[in-house]
Amino acid sequence: MSTHRPILSTGEIYHLFNRSVGKEIIFASKNYLDKILQITNYYRYPQELSFSVFNRKTPTFQQEYLNKTFSKLPLIDIYVFSFMPNHFHLLVKQLQEKGISLFVSNIQNSFAKNFNLINDRHGSLFDHNFKPKRITNNEEFIHVSRYIHLNHVTAGLIEFEQLLTYEWISLPCYLNKKGNKFVNTKPILDYFKTPEKYINFLKDNVNYQKKLKKIKNILLD
Repeated sequence: MSTHRPILSTGEIYHLFNRSVGKEIIFASKNYLDKILQITNYYRYPQELSFSVFNRKTPTFQQEYLNKTFSKLPLIDIYVFSFMPNHFHLLVKQLQEKGISLFVSNIQNSFAKNFNLINDRHGSLFDHNFKPKRITNNEEFIHVSRYIHLNHVTAGLIEFEQLLTYEWISLPCYLNKKGNKFVNTKPILDYFKTPEKYINFLKDNVNYQKKLKKIKNILLD
């Protein structure tokens, strides 16, 4: 797990990225997706209990604990997520000092422990350091959200129409289709006014994003 904690500014928005060690497939099944989403929701707040300890408590205790925890200020605000087979993208704002570093460390450690236990696996699951890139303006914010939401299509894993109900990304949250309550859709929807306009924006940029990926692959060959 990561021991490096980059200095990130509170109140700033960042695109976060990390992948599995050796590009191992880790988010392929629905069970693993459900687990990382639960962990993400849990650790967006500072926690007194690890997720594994929390899950061993009684339902009554869990509800009381969550009510207390979720009444506090989160570490981060999550706008967009995408869990690819061997990596993840998140678009978040840091709300507390060192909030992003603590959040990423917690979700990676928690998911890795669960994954390793199930697969009788040992050692690090994620690359040593996650990569944060600060978002500098509204245009960049919107286009990074586009990049993240179209990632599965760009990679040829699914077709665009499947994105609208695809649980591995946050787009269904923008359409109120099996949305996760922890995704803040307001900043993007305020920019586009309606979910339909945002969907059209994404659709209009599919070929553009595929072209960029093709150029990148050529340059790296």
